[in-house]
Amino acid sequence: MPDHPIVGQIPALRRYARSLTGDAWAADDLVQDTLERACSKWRLWAAGSDLRAWLFTVMHNLFVNELRSAGARAGRLAVDIDDVAHELPAPDMGLEKSIDVQRCLLRLPPDQRAVLLLVCMEGMSYAQVARIVAVPVGTVMSRLARGRSRLQELLDAPAQAADQRAQAPAQVRSLRQVK
Repeated sequence: MPDHPIVGQIPALRRYARSLTGDAWAADDLVQDTLERACSKWRLWAAGSDLRAWLFTVMHNLFVNELRSAGARAGRLAVDIDDVAHELPAPDMGLEKSIDVQRCLLRLPPDQRAVLLLVCMEGMSYAQVARIVAVPVGTVMSRLARGRSRLQELLDAPAQAADQRAQAPAQVRSLRQVK
């Protein structure tokens, strides 16, 4: 029995969901919800159209709806990755850089993060992304530019902080010499 066409899209959906949510469990829930919605709304997909883009649209809309409803729900516990970073085991340098990128991605506004991930990670065209997130192509381009710029600032911040910490002892020594 041949696989359903959706099965081939699951790895990309999981990757995108993980990047959106920053949490493996939430990502799995989002993929599951996306697949359930896609199966229940299968008749809405136009045969011959871009199945991948349609599935990503379904996922994007579910994610945005969840963000909106989460803001309305009271008592939900939110954990900042920086608050628990000290509890994580020390990674090797390659993994550490991956964690830094993930942490920085999660600090981007959701609209910039979604566009950045769809274009850069999933290799989608601006037109496909515009259809998925339901904005004009120009808005996709500006969100992508702002997202890239902000991501670079966030990634550069630890290096700048380390430089400042390294300079601080020298400044303290020079102040002590003045006294």
